[in-house]
Amino acid sequence: MSNLTKGLILVGVIIAIGAGLVVWKKKVGGHSTESFNQITREEVEMLLADVSKQNPTILKRLKEDPELKKQQIESLKQLLAFASQAKADRLTEEPNNKQELENIKAEITAVNYDREMNKDKGPMPPFGFITEDMINQYWGQDNSPEAPRGGFAGLMDKLGLGTPAESRTHAAEFEDFLNTKIALLKASNPEMANREISEEEKTQAKDVFAKIRIYQKEFETKAAAGEVPKELVNRINLQVKLQQAQFLAKIFSETLTEKLKVTDEDIDKFIAANPEFSPAEKRAKAQEILNRAKAGEDFATLANEYSQDPGNKSPEGTGKGGLYSDIPKGRMVAPFENAALALEPGQISPELVETDFGFHIIKLERKLGKKDGATAETYDARHILISTNFKDPENPNAPEMPVREFVRNKLETQREKELVDKIVAANNVQVPADFTVPEVSEEQMKQMQQRQMQQMQQMQPPPGAESDEPGKPAAPGKAAPPAPKKAETKK
Repeated sequence: MSNLTKGLILVGVIIAIGAGLVVWKKKVGGHSTESFNQITREEVEMLLADVSKQNPTILKRLKEDPELKKQQIESLKQLLAFASQAKADRLTEEPNNKQELENIKAEITAVNYDREMNKDKGPMPPFGFITEDMINQYWGQDNSPEAPRGGFAGLMDKLGLGTPAESRTHAAEFEDFLNTKIALLKASNPEMANREISEEEKTQAKDVFAKIRIYQKEFETKAAAGEVPKELVNRINLQVKLQQAQFLAKIFSETLTEKLKVTDEDIDKFIAANPEFSPAEKRAKAQEILNRAKAGEDFATLANEYSQDPGNKSPEGTGKGGLYSDIPKGRMVAPFENAALALEPGQISPELVETDFGFHIIKLERKLGKKDGATAETYDARHILISTNFKDPENPNAPEMPVREFVRNKLETQREKELVDKIVAANNVQVPADFTVPEVSEEQMKQMQQRQMQQMQQMQPPPGAESDEPGKPAAPGKAAPPAPKKAETKK
């Protein structure tokens, strides 16, 4: 899925501008009803307007590079198609995925609402205007009896069919949120599989969760009453949609691994059907050289004349006779090493040794052992390589690679394209054929540079702050780390 991932990364550049803080929670509705198969030109240009405020450099690239702009359009198609297919395959109904879609909506809503409504109140970290009293009041609602709901809503509650968000406690919702975050983190990072979350981390998560839920509720209440600018509502809805689409596209792409897998049998069939990839001619050449070496011709001379191993050249450009000295065991690929160590010094391997790099003719010069009192065992060998590496004629700047690796990549790319085209067509994805990129002013570039400088300054510790570097002053009440000792002169 490497090519698909690269395509989606371009979309992620735009989405990240609206995300700001992507870690915590809320709801998409009991069943995700969001449609992911369309984005309008107006919506794309709305996103670009946001980008112009945060990172105008991206807009300059889009404006100056038509190919990049085209890639963005194709990436949007893939993103929305994958998200739509994930929904069609009911991946949105899996508990952790369903919860994470709710989380994404809450995160994007709260972050953007906070940023917009508090933008003129001076510098403050995200959710900095939410007080401890507001947080305590939020958690205290779990212990406050609510007035019973009447009419149809009350009847639905009695039947156990009430809206989950209204009938469950904040504590229960937080547990669902936290469990999902941990499960997704462990699934994406094997190193986290056995790690337990600390009480401090749980407390921090609980604090952020409450702040997000407070602002989400405030936004929804005010939006329903018409007290939030329509432009902000539209922008948040779009960013929620795209962030959810990105999440769904990722989990859907993980289901395609087996469909895109290229087997050794697939590679063999392709090479058999395309003689230009066959190693038969190079095998014949290598066999001829092996026969000459076995007949007594000087191995070093043959290596300098025929070996295609780049390591056979000395810094001066002269041949090294194919010699590799002091080779630690395990350094060479297994077929090479097994063949070399099966020989006696002076012997030449009776058969060609084939690896991904090509055909090797091997002569052992020194048997495996500890040389001159060394602690590790090494050996010396000469070899002649007839390379089967292949250079892609369609990409002259790419390095040569083993022919089987080239064929595998080629088949994977073909399958990816066919599958992506099929998924895009099946989901009737509609994206604008073109869009207008806003002009970037010098003033916008200066403002961006100023923001970057401010961010760098904020990352620097204040004077007198505790330092891990020896000899540097410590914070008040802390002992400074000892300065490093000077090296003593050996007698």
